[in-house]
Amino acid sequence: MIELQNTDKERIIEILTFAFESNASVNYIVNQDEQRMERIRNLMRYSVRVCSVFGKVVLSDDRNAAALVMHGPKGFSLRALLWELELIFRVSGLSNLKTVLRREALIKAQHPLKTFYYLWFIGVHPAHRGHGIGSDLLVELLADAERLGLPVYLETSAIRNVPWYEKFGF
Repeated sequence: MIELQNTDKERIIEILTFAFESNASVNYIVNQDEQRMERIRNLMRYSVRVCSVFGKVVLSDDRNAAALVMHGPKGFSLRALLWELELIFRVSGLSNLKTVLRREALIKAQHPLKTFYYLWFIGVHPAHRGHGIGSDLLVELLADAERLGLPVYLETSAIRNVPWYEKFGF
C-alpha cells in the first residue's frame, strides 16, 4: 500500500472515477448532464483533497486500486468550506443541493460518535478487476485500522459488493 504522493493524485482520481462511474450513490449526487463523467472526476478530486488533509489516500502497490479513508469528521476550516462550494458547483449543482444534503445527513446520522476509520471509497480500475487487487488493499487497510485501534465503517449502494465485504467481516 502506497500513501499519497503528489505524482499519484491524477492516477487515484482516474481509478476512482472509472471504478464508480456506474455507482448508484455517486450518480445520485452527481448532476446527470452531458458533463457527468467530468462531474464524477470532480467528486473524486474533492474526495482526494479532503482525505489527504483529514484522513488517508492510498494506492495499491501495482497502482491499479485506490482507497480514501477518513479518521472522523473533517471539522470546519475555510479551505474545507471552499472545497464544499466547489463541490456544489462542479458536481451536484444547486438544483440537486437539497437532495444531496438530505442524503448526507441520513448517512452521518448512522455514524458513531467516537472516532472511527471510515472507508469512504475503495475501487479497482475496471481494466484490472478480478485479480485480488482490491482484496489485498482492503486487507492492508483493515490492518492499518487495527494498528490505530479504530473500528472500520463503510457504506455501499452496490448490492453485488455486499458478499465481497462480508468476506472481510462487514
